[in-house]
Amino acid sequence: MKYLHTMIRVSDPDATIRFFELLGLREVNRMENDAGRYTLIFLAAPGDEEAQVELTHNWDEKGGYDGGRNFGHLAYRVDNIYETCQRLMEAGVTINRPPRDGHMAFVRTPDNISIELLQDGHLPPQEPWASMPNTGTW
Repeated sequence: MKYLHTMIRVSDPDATIRFFELLGLREVNRMENDAGRYTLIFLAAPGDEEAQVELTHNWDEKGGYDGGRNFGHLAYRVDNIYETCQRLMEAGVTINRPPRDGHMAFVRTPDNISIELLQDGHLPPQEPWASMPNTGTW
């Protein structure tokens, strides 16, 4: 398993980037999604580009975030997402977003913190995961 990034939602990306730049982080990647109406901005400290902060800007969010909704998730790359999810499920963990695509799943910690699991590479869809519905939110 490898730590990838922490995601936070931001209402003013430019102000947030300026804040993180004061801490020494720099933008390393940016993705715009017109259909989903969001921008993802990845920041990292020079020399530690693999440990990133993901800023998610939802274009239509005008009121800001409260109640901790701005914190998104921790992300980890795993060697086999199906085996990882099976091990978690057997231990009583709910798979909130199953790895239907062979690439991504979400679970929650006992304190309800969302954890994103990302497959290292890509696996073909497999049952029971391919037809498993979402449970709750992530």
